[in-house]
Amino acid sequence: MEHKEYNVVVVGGGAAGLMAAGTAAMNGNSVLLLEKMEKTGRKVRITGKGRCNLTNVCTDEEFLAKVQNGAGFFTYAYTQWNNKSLIRFMERKGVKLETERGGRVFPKSGKAWDIAQALVDWCREEGVQVECNAKVEKINVVCGKVRSVTYRNARGFQRKVETPAVILATGGASYPATGSTGDGYRMAHEVGHEITPIRPSLVPLETTYEEAPFMAGLLLKNVHADLVIDGEVAQSEFGEMFFSKRGVEGAIILRMSRKAVDALIEEKKVEVVVDLKHAMDHDELRERILREIAEQPATLTVGELLRKIMPRELVVPMAKACGAHAKHSMGELKEEKIERLVEALKHFVLPISDYRPFEEAIVTAGGVDLAEIDPHTMQSRKVEGLYFAGELMDIDANTGGYNLQIAFSTGRLAGQLRKSKDVML
Repeated sequence: MEHKEYNVVVVGGGAAGLMAAGTAAMNGNSVLLLEKMEKTGRKVRITGKGRCNLTNVCTDEEFLAKVQNGAGFFTYAYTQWNNKSLIRFMERKGVKLETERGGRVFPKSGKAWDIAQALVDWCREEGVQVECNAKVEKINVVCGKVRSVTYRNARGFQRKVETPAVILATGGASYPATGSTGDGYRMAHEVGHEITPIRPSLVPLETTYEEAPFMAGLLLKNVHADLVIDGEVAQSEFGEMFFSKRGVEGAIILRMSRKAVDALIEEKKVEVVVDLKHAMDHDELRERILREIAEQPATLTVGELLRKIMPRELVVPMAKACGAHAKHSMGELKEEKIERLVEALKHFVLPISDYRPFEEAIVTAGGVDLAEIDPHTMQSRKVEGLYFAGELMDIDANTGGYNLQIAFSTGRLAGQLRKSKDVML
């Protein structure tokens, strides 16, 4: 077995790993980055539907409020290297950026590839040795200190690298095709770390609503939705949602999904209640329907009437909800049924039965227990010389550029390789 030696070994070549490796090398360390896939930055290259939502330009307070778990832990890393720092860094690397709706920052080219390539080029310029198709098998710890890393190279030969510092940045379990298959959890656990149970986050949800399959392709804009758990409103969102053959997704569903997933795991009753006509209250909506009825010929069907005030995919579900039939005469809509229609439009209930798998999740909730990591250094409190960065840790945020910023900020801090004062030896 071949032996080599580096000051730092970074395990994982995603956003956090590339940032950590480049930072460590920039500070004068000899750095080896081991990536098990054939190319680094694979998840970065597909994130944001191939456009890469890099970060968000909201205030620091607003940003931290979007972190769903671990905001207190993340605060120091973020204050050391925040959204403005990341934007300056990318622009200095030649990547032109633009800010879109909701403060989301993207490369001006619209290509996530530009972000990934800028990181890879920077690492190589700083002297990082990058080895792909390198599957790390074990972090070797002696007397509470990192000593080496064992991995298999592209040809299947086992290699051992002597090092006093390892930065574990293997990602979570979302998008496993990009290499995030949970290897880091195993390695962290083997050296003594507790792993908070992992589950998908920012993930589509499944519904048992019987008409949902016929609504596939429907995009709802500017709707208000409540996540209701065991009869209590747990979260409210406003924006877009989308019906697919797999269930419901879109921005507001993804933002609700973390709490929904946890509730489903706990076998609680979960519903998404949508206000399809948020711009109107009950009285205004009733008047709008009555006005449409008064202005239309008596031969108009219920379905034709409903089509004037809602997307066609909702016509049959809403007709059923008010006890009418889409093909019957408009005269079928008596006062009682109109009231039921108003209620259905303002209170459209989608029973949530399950969530989609990791393959469809944007990020992973859960991971290495944050209590076992020093937030000021990203170093393990249990193993000297072991650092963590990115999604591997039990920290996750809403959609909108926040999760990539977490990866970059924690990677930057880990790459500083500052020693913790409270490492347990």
